[in-house]
Amino acid sequence: MFSQYPVRYNVGSPGNRGPAIPIVYDHGDKESTKMLYGPKSRGEFEPGFITFRAINNDRAAMAICSGVKPVRVYNTEHYCIGGGGYFYPDQCGDFPSFDYDRLGLEQGWSASKEMTESAVLLFYR
Repeated sequence: MFSQYPVRYNVGSPGNRGPAIPIVYDHGDKESTKMLYGPKSRGEFEPGFITFRAINNDRAAMAICSGVKPVRVYNTEHYCIGGGGYFYPDQCGDFPSFDYDRLGLEQGWSASKEMTESAVLLFYR
């Protein structure tokens, strides 16, 4: 899939993304997923999906958006993981801007403490 939707800088325009697949919840729901991310991010995505290769406003490609599908504005560095391309120096790593406001609280662009301290497990068949 990532050969068809490569994760590298300037491979697409903001909003360009790979497939977004609906998820089935064993625990939680769309609303609880939405609340894991910062208040400023919540208007940019639709919860209930796993999305592959989303492009942000800086043309950086994010590998996976866990639990969400970007639908507008595209500051995906705040709610998607694994990136390829340009990021500001303080936004490097697989979670480039989950703690943007440096609070680890659900404030501004920062994801919740529950999200920033979590692990990512992918199950597929």
